[in-house]
Amino acid sequence: MAEPARRGGTASRAAASVAAGCTVAGAVAVTVAVVAGPGPGLTGYVSEAGIAGTTYARTYRIGVFALATALLLLAAALPPALRATAGLLAAGGVCTVISGAVTCSAGCPLPPFERATVADLVHGGASIAATASVVLAMLALLTTPGAPAALRRIAGLGAVLAVPLAAAIGLAILLVGRGGLVGTLERLLLAVVAGWGLVTATTLGLAADRDGRVNRPEPGM
Repeated sequence: MAEPARRGGTASRAAASVAAGCTVAGAVAVTVAVVAGPGPGLTGYVSEAGIAGTTYARTYRIGVFALATALLLLAAALPPALRATAGLLAAGGVCTVISGAVTCSAGCPLPPFERATVADLVHGGASIAATASVVLAMLALLTTPGAPAALRRIAGLGAVLAVPLAAAIGLAILLVGRGGLVGTLERLLLAVVAGWGLVTATTLGLAADRDGRVNRPEPGM
């Protein structure tokens, strides 16, 4: 039994390490597309860098697919006890794939202040669902009895930053609409989500099962 468990631990660490690499590569590609592309800066959505026909659309989509891969690998790398968290991350990965595959029209319009096409709604809905899934994954990890202490601490910090930002974005879209406020909040939330994924994947990738540091549950669990 020890040998299969050891192989499983090695596979999980490998998946986590690749997930960390995909997170960095994806974040860099998306950042390059947003900063260097012809988008409207902080007054627009990040997704505008991926509009078909724009200069850095391919770079943006490659970055999005790399981030989707990172979420799926991170889900696979989590300990078996964290099934709910893994499921949410897997759902986030699938939604991220849809977000990258279905591009929005110019300006990425969203209701209630703008008229959106079907593609806009699919893209926007998938993007929102992907981000929400990752935020919920943080909360699921944080509230799972017996979750590894190191991962709970990381999830706690991520949730403290992400939940207020997500709530603020939802209210801003409904009450204010597209503009600098939503653009800034969106970028901050995406940075927090990517940072949480990177730190969690790195922690799992560096884990040494023999000393139980990451797989050790909270005291009293």
